[in-house]
Amino acid sequence: MEFKASDCHPLTLGRAIGDFPIGNIALSAHQQRLVGSAALGVHSHAWLASDEVALLAAGECSSLLDASGEKIAWRLDGIGDAIAARESFLIRYPWDFLRANEAWVGSLGESIIDGEVHPLAVVEGLIHIGEGTRILPGVFIEGNVVIGRNCKIGPNCYIRGNTSIGDGCHIGQSVEIKNTIVLDRSSIGHLSYVGDSVLGEGVNFGAGTTTSNLRHDGSNHRSTVAGELVDTGRRKFGAIVGDGVHTGINTSIYPGRKMWPGTTTLPGSIVQRDVHPLA
Repeated sequence: MEFKASDCHPLTLGRAIGDFPIGNIALSAHQQRLVGSAALGVHSHAWLASDEVALLAAGECSSLLDASGEKIAWRLDGIGDAIAARESFLIRYPWDFLRANEAWVGSLGESIIDGEVHPLAVVEGLIHIGEGTRILPGVFIEGNVVIGRNCKIGPNCYIRGNTSIGDGCHIGQSVEIKNTIVLDRSSIGHLSYVGDSVLGEGVNFGAGTTTSNLRHDGSNHRSTVAGELVDTGRRKFGAIVGDGVHTGINTSIYPGRKMWPGTTTLPGSIVQRDVHPLA
């Protein structure tokens, strides 16, 4: 199955899946890092686990297959038998980016701090912070977090793992972000909550914008794809927000909803269905 951006995936309009950043690193760069000079083929949508790539490189299998039997990665010489992948997978739906981001950010082995962390900020976890980024007083970072260059975080924010924030972002006063991808030049206004979500480039969340990420009955979220509800496999799942989306203050977004690039909401809006551009 391939994405049909027109009906299911606002995040890939204008960008290839291989260019999408996981922990601020393009998916294709993650693939190249693991494959190196090995004689392997890789599906352009594949998230690869290092131990399974090692099996391929060592000739212990000929290919990795996803649950539908499609090849994720393979040896060019065909040596070995095909095996079902456990940790590698194809990114088919927008929420699969969250799964990849969780794997990468959750596996950080050390902190890399090239920006400024105020003495009155608290960090409990491993962080990557780019040049020019300022973490202001009262910020509490819990779990592993990646933040790009030239960002302003805080004051008094709560950033929870496994979150990645791109370059040139502003996370305002008393914002909580949890297990979310925020791409470059996006701004989340004060008093907002964003959980288990993916935000594109140049997004602006007005003050008090809140994503919901949990069903009352605790079951998996479903999201509309090509007119049909698809089980996301996720008990907690927020919103998929395309590039350049702006929300009015106090917007509330139901779980599993998608907003297409350039769409907007009015102050006090409740987003109950996917938001598509006006024809």
